[in-house]
Amino acid sequence: MDERMEEMAGRLKQWEDGVLREYAAESPERDIFTEIPVKTLYTPLDRAGADYLRDLGFPGEYPFTRGITPTMYRSKIWPMSDYAGFGTAKDAAERHKYLLAHGNTHMAVAADIPTQLGYDADDPLVEAEVGLIGVSLSSLRDVEELLADIPLDEVTIRGSTSSMVLPLWAMYTVAAEKKGFPIDKMRGCAKPDVMDEYLGRGTYIFPPEHSLRLSLDLVEYGLKHIPRLTYEINSYTIHEQGSTVVQDGAYSIATALFYLEEARKRGTIDVGEFAARISQHTAVHTHLFEEAAKSRAMRRLWARLVKERYDPKNVDAMRCVIDPNTGGSVLTAQQAEINIVRIALEILAAALGGCTVIAPCSYDEALTIPTKKAVTMSLRAQQIIAYESGVCDTVDPLAGSYYVETLTDQIEAEMARFIERIEVQGGMMAVIKSGWLKQEISRSAYLKQRALEDGRQVRVGLNKFCVEEDVAYEMHKPDPRLLETRREDLKRLRAERDNAAVRASLETLRRAAQGSGNLMPYLQDAARHYATMGEIARVFRDVFGEYKPAPMRI
Repeated sequence: MDERMEEMAGRLKQWEDGVLREYAAESPERDIFTEIPVKTLYTPLDRAGADYLRDLGFPGEYPFTRGITPTMYRSKIWPMSDYAGFGTAKDAAERHKYLLAHGNTHMAVAADIPTQLGYDADDPLVEAEVGLIGVSLSSLRDVEELLADIPLDEVTIRGSTSSMVLPLWAMYTVAAEKKGFPIDKMRGCAKPDVMDEYLGRGTYIFPPEHSLRLSLDLVEYGLKHIPRLTYEINSYTIHEQGSTVVQDGAYSIATALFYLEEARKRGTIDVGEFAARISQHTAVHTHLFEEAAKSRAMRRLWARLVKERYDPKNVDAMRCVIDPNTGGSVLTAQQAEINIVRIALEILAAALGGCTVIAPCSYDEALTIPTKKAVTMSLRAQQIIAYESGVCDTVDPLAGSYYVETLTDQIEAEMARFIERIEVQGGMMAVIKSGWLKQEISRSAYLKQRALEDGRQVRVGLNKFCVEEDVAYEMHKPDPRLLETRREDLKRLRAERDNAAVRASLETLRRAAQGSGNLMPYLQDAARHYATMGEIARVFRDVFGEYKPAPMRI
């Protein structure tokens, strides 16, 4: 330690033993609940071993801590997106066109539970869920209606469907072809990562190894035929379930590395090109500094691990693209309008962390499918932060903060340790099958819930500053005839299509699934003949089987 640091250490101890101790004796510090322990004060001493060029560098250069492009938001504000979908394809298309007209550039499609689980809308097993929390997409005809008036040359298609992502993108590509739009000009962000389904979302269908095959089929096809398609790793779900920021970032990076390694084993996928098209879909909650530091730490850790393990020629492979949603789990049904403030904080945290795409929740999501008023408010919150707050005027405005830089170091180190724990146990597939990772997330969620219940973690309107309210909110009203409408749609489809051609295409798909080749061309053929999601999933269920989770250890 040089003389200046020694002098500072002495002055700090003097301050702690004098002014701080005397003041704290009369005004004790609050019991502050944070995931990463926070000190009263941060000074240059906390960064005594830091090396600017090694740890931070410059934006657009390795290790990308300060951003993946040299000018970040000074050149281009992040693309804005709202996750939307409900009812029929026509209903969802109207909402997306409304959002696009008001400033969205990404079309984030929320599919309903039957679609995600591979059931048709007229299947009695799922009739209570049809069109409820997403749009009902049972066939190419629905996808054609969804995309009919969407300018595919201007809009990026996103979505959260995992298990059925390959059939869904088969339908997207066929719908584009039928519109006369070249597939190689399509822009999208697919979610081939199914690992999180086994941890929390629960919309898994097939055993992990078969889901992995479908995911890599999409990557392999996309890199050759849809060069503007990116591939989303989803840690959003586990953060929403109660994971820590460390587990959120570590899961995302560990899963991406798992997919890269599996792609390398396949031998037909360029790992560097794949890595360059991966995006990390995290959740951003209201602790502004933890979330901003998490994004900065993820970029640095990803760059280092990819460089060490693959030394890619493509520098883009080391750029960690982070495209979060704001956290729905922190929203309250009580005093719902105050969620507007929470969402704005989360957007700000994402922007300060240098995220690439930001998709906010809506203030009424704890009550209902978001209304037009609510989604517009979230979009306006993004626009105000982007254009009025000054946060986009310079690159990485939090850099140099003793607190933020120390927090970034701590989170990166903890994420690296968590990834090592996963890999020591055999990797992502092994810790999912054993139930270990789910147990770790459940433990974190339990500790958070305890903190909420005993008041150490404050949630305004829920456990503090509560009020009696008698407020009537505008509520989304689902079409009472929706299920009947969807049954009629499918009945008409099956009457009008060439059912012999459908059966033949499904049988060809079955034989292909029993082999090892890429299934995308067979799915596109089935889609062209208007085979349904349920019929396609039934083929896969017959060939691959269904996943049965291991019992949880208490």
